[in-house]
Amino acid sequence: MIAIYKKEIRTYFTQMVGYTFLAFLLLLMGMFFTFVNVFGQSGRFSEVLAAASILFFILVPILTMRLFSEEARHKTDQLLYTSPLSVMQIVLGKFFAAFSLFLMGVALTVIFPLILTRYAIHGLPVSQIAGSYIGFILIGACTIAVGMFISVLTDNQIIAAVATFAAIYVMFIMESIAMTMPVSAVASLVFVAALVLAVAGIWYYSTRHWLSSAVLAVLGVAVAVGLYFYNNLIYDAIIVRVLLWFSLYTRFHLLSFGILNLADLVYYASFAALFVYLTMNIIEKRRWR
Repeated sequence: MIAIYKKEIRTYFTQMVGYTFLAFLLLLMGMFFTFVNVFGQSGRFSEVLAAASILFFILVPILTMRLFSEEARHKTDQLLYTSPLSVMQIVLGKFFAAFSLFLMGVALTVIFPLILTRYAIHGLPVSQIAGSYIGFILIGACTIAVGMFISVLTDNQIIAAVATFAAIYVMFIMESIAMTMPVSAVASLVFVAALVLAVAGIWYYSTRHWLSSAVLAVLGVAVAVGLYFYNNLIYDAIIVRVLLWFSLYTRFHLLSFGILNLADLVYYASFAALFVYLTMNIIEKRRWR
């Protein structure tokens, strides 16, 4: 994993990607800082980090679009897949390289709250700033994991960047989307049945075993229907609850107030781990193809 990590870090700073990312991050964060804190005469740097969450649309695609798509385009991915390194080492090496570059950029932005301490009369809300930074970093880890997963699906960096932008945007507005969904038990039952069939489809894609996939689909739908007739109250607003799970920014609000909730931290770690696992699963299938 260390070899992959070093290779990716070196690549970031030999192809200008790393410098471009750091420059854009500092420039855009500086603009938010100027308008929110300087012109707005506010000492709440957490507001800057909350507003700057929109930067993930632009910055994360820059970080992740080349992670695997470049290897596929140059046909060097086969060398990677046939190397003695495990799939986990390959994926984690690339993930931590991108995440480390992101952390470098975030560390550079600490200069802005330090500037505020020079002029703050009553001090700064340190807990809120620290919580906002933690949330900002966790969202960064999740979106990088999503971008890496999308990168492994295509050999075109532009497609990977655009698809990552779209995915992050959808997650950004997921709370608004969830609020428009029906909350009736019948609609929720249909939604759950569709999810069961989707999981069965993914299982078939991973195993190519149609019998176990069919059994999974039938049993899953049967259990969902049985639960509906047993107590349909458990299906109330289930669509909203499922969609809100994909809303990375809903939990950021509590963190921006300096409230650290273990459930939120576990959520972000689980979200990132899910997409890292999905990336490994895709590569594993190609490796043995």
